[in-house]
Amino acid sequence: MDFNKFLVFWYSISIYVMILNPLIPFVEPIPSRDHDRSFFDPSCILNCKSDQKPQKNQSRVAATLAPLRSSCEVWSKTCSKTVLSLAKQPETVEWLKRLRRRIHENPELAFEEFQTSQLIREELDRMEISYRFPMAKTGIRAWIGTGRPPFVAIRADMDALPIQEAVEWEHKSKVAGKMHACGHDAHVTMLIGAAKILKIREHLLKGTVILIFQPAEEAGNGAKRMIGDGALEDVEAIFAVHVSHEHPTATIGSRPGPLLAGCGFFRAVISGKKGGAWNPHHSVDPVLAASAAVISLQGIVSREANPMDSQVVSVTSFNGGNNLDMIPDTVALGGTFRAFSNITFYQLLQRIEEVIVEQAKVYRCSATVDFFEREYTIYPPTVNNEKMYEHVRKVAIDLVGDNNFRVVPPMMGAEDFSFFSELVPAAFFYIGIRNETLGSIHTGHSPYFMIDEDVLPIGAATHATIAERYLNEHR
Repeated sequence: MDFNKFLVFWYSISIYVMILNPLIPFVEPIPSRDHDRSFFDPSCILNCKSDQKPQKNQSRVAATLAPLRSSCEVWSKTCSKTVLSLAKQPETVEWLKRLRRRIHENPELAFEEFQTSQLIREELDRMEISYRFPMAKTGIRAWIGTGRPPFVAIRADMDALPIQEAVEWEHKSKVAGKMHACGHDAHVTMLIGAAKILKIREHLLKGTVILIFQPAEEAGNGAKRMIGDGALEDVEAIFAVHVSHEHPTATIGSRPGPLLAGCGFFRAVISGKKGGAWNPHHSVDPVLAASAAVISLQGIVSREANPMDSQVVSVTSFNGGNNLDMIPDTVALGGTFRAFSNITFYQLLQRIEEVIVEQAKVYRCSATVDFFEREYTIYPPTVNNEKMYEHVRKVAIDLVGDNNFRVVPPMMGAEDFSFFSELVPAAFFYIGIRNETLGSIHTGHSPYFMIDEDVLPIGAATHATIAERYLNEHR
């Protein structure tokens, strides 16, 4: 072969490689374990049966072209689309749906997520992903990557609610009085899906991804206990998603700064002196004192708060006994308070106690106020770090398009992800599940709550891209 013919031959081979390489961005070197072979066969990526082997030609091509494929040294939209293509493989989508339905059929309340935790650990074992268990009783911390900095975390909550499901479908809750009525089954599924994608791309990771499967978000103390058990060790940033019926399926939304309010609860007991209602001067009336306290509490927001700083104080219970002819010796009242900044939130807490105690004194009574701090039912505000929010925004636009990303308004709801966001830079975001045709239109904590399962691969890809891209850009 003369030199000119050799050049033509080599040029033809180069063009062939350049055309073929983008079509197999997820090809990996030949594995050493049978169940991992599924990672390298594009026809069954992620979900081959353990005895299904790749064809010889596929393995040969994989081994030849693996060194040539893009490593996303500089992150691009193509990198994001590659991750999305992994999540959208038909076999992957079916696998995600099966996982979610298994979890949905077997809902477990706070700190009772034993089956859910076992399912997660079984999937992690199949993927040969290392993890630490137990944390906070049923929680799990897993990791993928180099084992070295930087460390970025993605989190999912696992617990269900004490609600009887009213949706009639094939995979309805099998446990009476319990239901995944807030989408935590979807959150877990998305994070497992992300784990699968990240494991496939582990050789591309420029650091370590921490996966946090957290119990007891609804109870208000799961995140706190996970932190106490070391879930945030080495973590420098953390992200989490929540499904939302307010946005069309796969629409992603977030905002910089305060996103969800801090939430607290209080219960006050005002004590006086019992006496006959016909001789009130012989009693010390806690009903009158408590009534005055309720009225005075309304002035905290209306007269002390900046009108531009949204706050809420609501009294929701008042119990003074049931004898219509007697002034009781005690009255119990309680309620909730919300605010969007830590400063104003804790100012509200202080003022609620001061108003109740001092108002009781005016009427010669005494009062105690309990904020249930030992039960960790005080949630601080969920505040998105501006840089982490911007990271989510860029990832979302690459994955779902500019038209499917929304800057959402703050909400008075609360999330115990706030405990994480107090300690490290964080971003919390929503992903839409609204599909009127399917009936996926009901708010969380409704017995009619359901999700559009088409969101599952999008959520998995979003988690995975957020984590991998963060490591790529913060190494």
